[in-house]
Order: sequence, then structure tokens, then C-alpha cells
Amino acid sequence: MTGNLAVRHDLTLSPDPRRVIVKLFVPGEDDAVAHSRAQALVDRVAHLDEEGTGRLLRDTFRRFGDRHRDLVGTFHHHYDLVRHRAARPRDLAPTTRLLVGAYFSHEYAVEAAALCNPSMVVHPDQADLEPGQLRVAISLRQIGEGHLSSIGFASAVLGPGRRLAVTGRSGPLVVGQRTAVRHRRDLLIAGLAEDDCDDEVSATVLDALPERYDEATFEQIIAGLPPDLLSRSTASGTVEQLRRANAASYAVAFPADSRLHQRVLWPGIPAESNGMEDARFVRFVDDSGPVYRATYTAYDGRRVATRALASRDLRRFEVTPMRGPGVRNKGVALFPRAVGGRQLALCRTDGETIGLSCLDDDNRWQTPVRLHAPRHSWELIQVGNCGSPLETDAGWLVLTHGVGPMRRYAIGAILLDLHRPEQVIAELPGALLAPDPVERDGYVPNVLYSCGGLVHADELWLPYGASDARVGFATVPVAALVAAMVEPASPRGGRQV
Repeated sequence: MTGNLAVRHDLTLSPDPRRVIVKLFVPGEDDAVAHSRAQALVDRVAHLDEEGTGRLLRDTFRRFGDRHRDLVGTFHHHYDLVRHRAARPRDLAPTTRLLVGAYFSHEYAVEAAALCNPSMVVHPDQADLEPGQLRVAISLRQIGEGHLSSIGFASAVLGPGRRLAVTGRSGPLVVGQRTAVRHRRDLLIAGLAEDDCDDEVSATVLDALPERYDEATFEQIIAGLPPDLLSRSTASGTVEQLRRANAASYAVAFPADSRLHQRVLWPGIPAESNGMEDARFVRFVDDSGPVYRATYTAYDGRRVATRALASRDLRRFEVTPMRGPGVRNKGVALFPRAVGGRQLALCRTDGETIGLSCLDDDNRWQTPVRLHAPRHSWELIQVGNCGSPLETDAGWLVLTHGVGPMRRYAIGAILLDLHRPEQVIAELPGALLAPDPVERDGYVPNVLYSCGGLVHADELWLPYGASDARVGFATVPVAALVAAMVEPASPRGGRQV
């Protein structure tokens, strides 16, 4: 029985409502018909006497000061965002400005609703470990009020043997702050091509841009467009489209003294305003050294888009769009290295079949080759990957998820040829892991789902979300897993990618 291969660990991670961040709060803007009440609130705070203002501010810091990092700075920032609502902002005392900032702030519990869909990679810090141990970084999909998802982290130590210890997740959280980014011209070109934006204005801007450029250079080139081009009827629309495509890339950084488990990647642009979902992290290695990469689903409330993260140290992240027909749905997972000179990714462009896509010279992910379609009873609704492929001597081990009756998710596995990964050489005949009687109940019942594990000491270490109620962990001997696989019942794969 394939279900006996996986050994569940007793350790689980559960949603913690004490993990909170501070967000801007503007009264009236969340109503069905938006009508800001900001000016009236600012006026009421401004009319408080000095003693009352000081007392309220002291009470606020007493209640919330130890729950957040630099609450003073946050209140200053939120005041700056609404200061235009004050009748005479220059007349406001410093304490009044701080109190205005407090009234325009609120706590948000990032994982109050659910914690799920983890991925696991080697941690950048491997200091102070015993022989046989490995420190890992775990990404988490954390869901709060309004089903709004963000990306959080945890750290753990694996080994020796099957020991697993998760580092405590205490301390105030910190949201990544926007920082300067060096934009990529090739990504801008790919984005404009996907939007079918090609006229003399866009061509002139692209021709003037260097391969890497900053925001000031971009705006300088826009400002320097010839009047004859700007006078064209389509010019303003093209300039707006250029700015929108350029803004799809950004960067955030965290304080150097913050711990990994305190960092929160929070939606930063309109395309991800309703959530950053299901990050699949992988430690990618090439001639320039290791870099952490991840794909995630951006959701704006109506549409989904696949986006990418890149970081050398899990402290500063560059965030970019992904382009091309190979990434037009959820569930993209990158290979940890180039294969035969090709950068590859698993995908599910049709919503139900695992495919393999290749990045072309124009930074577009090509139309995928089909690898594995729904066939077994436990996966007849759809199949997808559970993270990036894991390199083994036997081949690329791909953990899969399948959806069966009553939308029950279970985890399986297939094996791809090491040199020609468009060929499926083996598959697990049954599910590796399925919801047990405890795991079936939760925020989203009957779902086991992972965004990626890793191999350490000949064991597959698999973190997984259980019905979005908790994160569990399982281990599987790699040799036993491969031995339990069988040749596919029918040929898989197709043309070369």
C-alpha cells in the first residue's frame, strides 16, 4: 500500500491570531458606497486638549507598543498619508499628529482564518548545527479576515534522523518595505508583447532603455519623448500602459535584525490586492551561485496571475511578473537548476493537467508539453504539482496533488527522466498521503496540499497543509518511494520543449 510509505510527525503548526501587523485604516472607505470620513475624524482629534491627547497616546502605546515594531514610525507614516485632511496641519502638535496616525491604524491578524500550503527550502543560515542536521526555511500561506492571503515564514531544523524542531514564531511581525529596484528591459518587452502594445511611442521608449534601469531613468525617457509622438491620439494610452507594465515589478526589504519568522510579504500592487497565494519556493543554483526563487498566484478579486520572487538571502525580494502561455494559470513550479541549458517549470495551464514549460529567449514561458493528466480515481477532477521537482539519482521526483470525489485532495508522485524531463518514467499507483479523520476537518475540508518539500539524509521531508486548519509534516524514505513506483500505463510526454 503506497499510503504506508509516509510517516506523519506529531508536530503541527496552527494559525496564531496573535500574529498581527498594523494597516492603514480610513473610516468610510470599506463601506459598500465609499464615503471617506477622514476629515471629520482629523478635526475631532485636533480639537482634543493637550492633556487628553497625551493620555490617549500613552494608553495606546501601553496597549499595543510591545506587539509591534516601531509603532511611532508607523503612526507618523499613517499621519503623513492623511495630513491633507487637516484644516491647518502645520498647527498640529507632534503628539496630535501621532494620535491622528493611531486613529488611522488598525491591527490585522495575518493568519486568523487559516495557515496552509507550505514549501520548504534549505535555510541561508546553517551555523551552529550538529552533524546530520539541516536548517530549513518554510514559506506559509497565511489567510486573514476577508480571505486575504500573504506570505509568511517559519524556520526548522531537520535531523539527525527523523527529528524535526520548528523554531518559535514569537516577536513582532514586520512587513517588507519598498526599496529601489533595477527594472529589467526584457520583462517590460515581454509584458508589452503580451498586451499587444506595439507602436512608435513604446518602440521609442524600449529602444532608449538600458537592459537594467531605475525608476528615474524610466521617467526621464518618458519625459523626453518627442512632441510629434506625444501628439498622437494613442500616445497617452501607450504611456499609461508603459507605466502600468513597469510598475508590475518592485522590490521589498526587511530590517537586517528581523528574524525570518517575523517577515511578511504583503500585497504590494493592485494585481495582488486580494492575495498572494501558494508560494512555491526553490533554491535555484547556476554559475552565479544560489538564489531563492518562488512562484505565487496574485489575485485582485477577479483575475489570477502568476508572479515570481527572487532573493539571495530571504531578506530582500525582487517581485516580477511571469509572461507567456506556460504561466496562464495557477500552480507554476520552477526546476532547481537548468536542464540541458533550459530553464524549465511545471505548470497547469488548462486547470487540470500537469505540463512542462520552457523559458524562451524573450523571457516568455512557452506552451507546455503535457506530462500527467487525471486518470486514477483519486485525481479525476484535476491534477497539479506539489512544488518544484526534487532531483534524485533515479530522476526528477514530482509530488502531485489530485482531486477526487467530494473535492478531496490527496498527494501522489511521478518521476521524470533526469535528462529529458518531458518524459514520465514512473508513477506512484496510489495516493502517498490523503486526509486522515483528523486532517479532513478545517477551514477548507478534505484537503491535503503542499507547495514543496526537500530531500535530506535520503528522506523526503514534506510539509503540507491539512484542510487549511494546520500545517503538518511527513517523511518518506526516497528509496522506498521510488521502489513503489511503476511504469506509466500509457506513454507520457510529447514533443521536445
